[in-house]
Amino acid sequence: MANFPLLKLWNVSKIFPGVIANDNVNMSLNKGEILALLGENGAGKSTLVKMIYGVNKPDTGAIFWDNREVDINSPNQARAMGIGMVFQHFSVFETLTVQENIELGLDKEFVEQLTDLRQEIIDISKKYDLHVDPDRYVHSLSIGERQRVEILRCLIQNVKLLILDEPTSVLTPHEVSGLFRVLKKLASEGGSVLFISHKLKEVTELCDRAVILRGGLVTGECIPAQETPESIARMMVGSEAILSESYPKVLTEEVIFSAQQLNLAPTNPFGCGLTDVCLTLRKGEILGVAGVAGNGQEDLLEALSGEDTRADKASITFADKQIGHLNAGARRALGMAYVPADRLGQGAVPEMSLTDNTLLTNTASLTQGGFILGNKLKALAKKIISDNNVKCHNQTSQSKSLSGGNLQKFIIGREVQQAPSVLICAHPTWGVDIGAASAIHRQLIALREQGAAILIVSEDIDELFVVCDRLTALYEGRLSPIVETQNTDIEEIGKWIAGGFIDHKEANHA
Repeated sequence: MANFPLLKLWNVSKIFPGVIANDNVNMSLNKGEILALLGENGAGKSTLVKMIYGVNKPDTGAIFWDNREVDINSPNQARAMGIGMVFQHFSVFETLTVQENIELGLDKEFVEQLTDLRQEIIDISKKYDLHVDPDRYVHSLSIGERQRVEILRCLIQNVKLLILDEPTSVLTPHEVSGLFRVLKKLASEGGSVLFISHKLKEVTELCDRAVILRGGLVTGECIPAQETPESIARMMVGSEAILSESYPKVLTEEVIFSAQQLNLAPTNPFGCGLTDVCLTLRKGEILGVAGVAGNGQEDLLEALSGEDTRADKASITFADKQIGHLNAGARRALGMAYVPADRLGQGAVPEMSLTDNTLLTNTASLTQGGFILGNKLKALAKKIISDNNVKCHNQTSQSKSLSGGNLQKFIIGREVQQAPSVLICAHPTWGVDIGAASAIHRQLIALREQGAAILIVSEDIDELFVVCDRLTALYEGRLSPIVETQNTDIEEIGKWIAGGFIDHKEANHA
């Protein structure tokens, strides 16, 4: 029998108004293969996998599945064919059990064919070493456990192709290792995996082959094990691109911002709040806070930025002033800038132009006597776009029309140009391609060199080791000890992310 691919795309194109998302893409995926789909933001990866999963239909070209041309008209049809997808944002309900969540994601006819769904969950969980308890409520699960629920929901349907979109962006190193074991076992049994990731070190470790998209076109293919993350990055962004390097670490003494015995009750039933958080931030340094989502990052960011003013007045100080009670506007007036986790809706208003979004955090310098200085505002918006290589039509473009990476470059550029003395920055390169991430890192280092104190909250440990001078970890609302980056390693920080520092109760003063 002929050895044909499980999936083959032939001259597949997809065009949206004003943009060719995919341009005559030819790609194949073999049975038992783990294939990486790589490219910058806007390269066409998401559009391509949405066509495979039945969310979008190709305008031209053909999709072959098991050597037969198919029209995949919906995710339901894709699942019935044996195609499963785990999106970057999980589709789970906090107040339901694991079993209830899995059942909600299955077709009614499929569930009726099962003798015992609960036992099926237990059996598949055991087979793939997923450690998923069908009776636990989702709100009690870690992010990694929630992802395993999503994967199990696909596996229970006898998936032949599993598509994963940035699956490791919110996992601890230990959870990443567990995920890779599951994927390799699935591949060893003849299952196929399509793996989308910006983490090239993981691609070289896991994937059998990689296909590279640039501007909607397939521009290259390689065997990751025979490459380095740097060589793959050059294929993705072009040899002329400047990529992140290992920046020199600095140690300074002058404290400009601090939190002492910061305690906050959670704001929702599934939150963890903050417990006795102590940290110091010094002029001309970058302090990194590592951790997996759901461990108090939002509480910490809101407390430090002034969005949450429930803290005791004396628990947060900025330039020798007690500011625990001050709102975000008052803290900005003192010289603080803030890059929030939510780009659209918090960092920028989706329907407003980039010009109007520039005004949001620059009112003091762009208004006079209650009037907006229109020419000055437009000039500043143009400068932010130009200086940060933000890809958009022009400064009148709505913020929601930008890709995630370009909007992030704009927001960080807007905050950095204010030359703040303190910058609180949430997930600076989350979901951002390697070229944009490198540009953002250079911006942060340049601001540090101007004497600013920067606090970065990120789930990407590798990123924190690249740009941060000191590191700490947040687990269930508690901070680990703060250590110099050069005196620790990923293994230690990985343990702290999972709460390993709590047993020995070290004081987290710096």
